[in-house]
Amino acid sequence: MAEVKQADDGVQIDLISGERMEGMASMEKIRMILDGVHEGNIVILEEGLSPDEESKLIEVTMTEISPDEFNGIEIETYPKGDTADSGLFDRLMGKDPETKKLTVIGPANQIETLHKDETLISALVSRK
Repeated sequence: MAEVKQADDGVQIDLISGERMEGMASMEKIRMILDGVHEGNIVILEEGLSPDEESKLIEVTMTEISPDEFNGIEIETYPKGDTADSGLFDRLMGKDPETKKLTVIGPANQIETLHKDETLISALVSRK
């Protein structure tokens, strides 16, 4: 991510295109996301993460939580898509579920989901 100077009275939002994420390994994506969130940024992914990548993101986040420094993340994705409905057989046959979905990730102490449905995520983002 490009270095963007942040005003003391604002919240930086990093909008990351699917094209940028396309050539990255899973751990590179996770590290990029967590580095942004550690800095207090809200990260929005144009195409979201695979279910395995989301699980790994949560796993890595749990190891980095520190009471005085990092409270964890808040993550919301829409649309949910058919990833939960795809079976093991479909995945084995190479029928990957569609992962094109918008994902919003931010520091747990700065982002609060107010409303979520299939077409809208409404969140309150506060300054630290």
